[in-house]
Amino acid sequence: WLGLKKIYSITRQGSYLLRIELQDWRGNRRHIEYSFSLGGPSTNFTLQLARMSGSIPNALPERVELRFSTAEQAGSTASQHSCPQHHPGGWWHSECEETNLNGKYVTPRSRGRLDRGKGLYWKPKKGRYYLLKSTKIMIHPTDLKSFD
Repeated sequence: WLGLKKIYSITRQGSYLLRIELQDWRGNRRHIEYSFSLGGPSTNFTLQLARMSGSIPNALPERVELRFSTAEQAGSTASQHSCPQHHPGGWWHSECEETNLNGKYVTPRSRGRLDRGKGLYWKPKKGRYYLLKSTKIMIHPTDLKSFD
């Protein structure tokens, strides 16, 4: 994890895209890309997103200010619940059930079940849980040229 202060410092230098890559326990890989803006420490690293493309349904609200929160320091969430206390790991929660890409690394039980609130997951509003084995969260400049 690079850290919010460093990411904020990088993104202040220009326009960036956020790419999230997900792998489930069956080996399926999916991704989603957003244009985004990240506020600084005074805003609790507020994140605003707009979906650009991807192979997985959106699970994060767009054009809404999401504040980063952890169990130690809860940010303002839309939910009445304290998401970080019930879903470990710091994240930009809007509702407690949508995503948690910084949760504990939990393997499925013998029947494929997972304690959803503690593991890594992605859940679109009107979709099923994607229980995750691995995640990558990356940023790149919007004007990035091809590597070829």
